[in-house]
Amino acid sequence: MPLTTIDPRPALVVIDLQKGVVSALAAAGRQAADTTVDRATHLATGFRRHGLPVVLVNVAGRAPGRTDTGGPANSPARSAGWAELIDELDVRPTDHVLTKRRRSAFHDTGLDTLLRDLGVTQVVLAGISTGSGVESTARSASDHGYHVVLATDAMTDPDPEAHRHSVERVFPKLGETTTAAEVVAMLEATR
Repeated sequence: MPLTTIDPRPALVVIDLQKGVVSALAAAGRQAADTTVDRATHLATGFRRHGLPVVLVNVAGRAPGRTDTGGPANSPARSAGWAELIDELDVRPTDHVLTKRRRSAFHDTGLDTLLRDLGVTQVVLAGISTGSGVESTARSASDHGYHVVLATDAMTDPDPEAHRHSVERVFPKLGETTTAAEVVAMLEATR
């Protein structure tokens, strides 16, 4: 479903654009990391210009359960600064910075309370990884009753197939899919 409207009080939620995650994607030759960063920062600039909430989420942990791909004990060592938000986001004092320790930005972070306190009814999502952190957050946002907008060109995944699956099969069930440019253009037209 394409973007139909911007609510009076939307918020931008950017997932896991942090030094360790972005550099790992770039090292793997995923050029989409640069595009994702550019488009997410374009969204943040647009939201800030109109005094709308910008929530920047990083990840600093994972669920303790065992999986086929290994649990926390099998996680590679992380370098200093791994969880720091990337410089390109140009974090501002008005931004809200949250750290998550699970896939969804709503799980044990206070995000829902923050958004409700700010009067937010619509969330625009961008970030990494499409099939994990972004999708989990989109599902939670939908479950919490927010109007969900997914700026699909402002997100990427280490696994291109996981990205494609989320964008084509999952996101249309959770909200409206669009581009970063369309979100910013609609912000400009309605403010």
